[in-house]
Amino acid sequence: MSKLCKCGHKMNIRLRTVIYKNRIEIDNVPIYTCDSCSKSEVFQPVKSELTELISQFGSNPEKKQFFFNETNELAFLLMIASQNEYKHTSVDKILEYRINELLDLLLLARSLQDDRWVEDILKRLSQITLQSLNTYDLT
Repeated sequence: MSKLCKCGHKMNIRLRTVIYKNRIEIDNVPIYTCDSCSKSEVFQPVKSELTELISQFGSNPEKKQFFFNETNELAFLLMIASQNEYKHTSVDKILEYRINELLDLLLLARSLQDDRWVEDILKRLSQITLQSLNTYDLT
């Protein structure tokens, strides 16, 4: 995935570490980076969730490390797709497998009547579907 930088060169997406107030490390955040001018920007579909996560830390946070891919499905999918064992697997197949996995987990969470887990899985599924709709621009 790439996009054009303001300098005219291509920006590639990478999973990077965002550091907040020199105390909080948030690993595996999808960030566009330009190798030519070194400009970086957060991948737009995850920006609001990253902002929400950062707002929870307050003004004087304790030193912590978070893995964004554990809370954001798009970061999780990018991490999976970048692993060597999946280099010959299409993104569509990775996406199909993950959606089926989440649907199986949703059935389990509902059967256990675990409302928090159900809510988390539905949030993850919506992250995937919203990005898919934006990617294909069905309007």
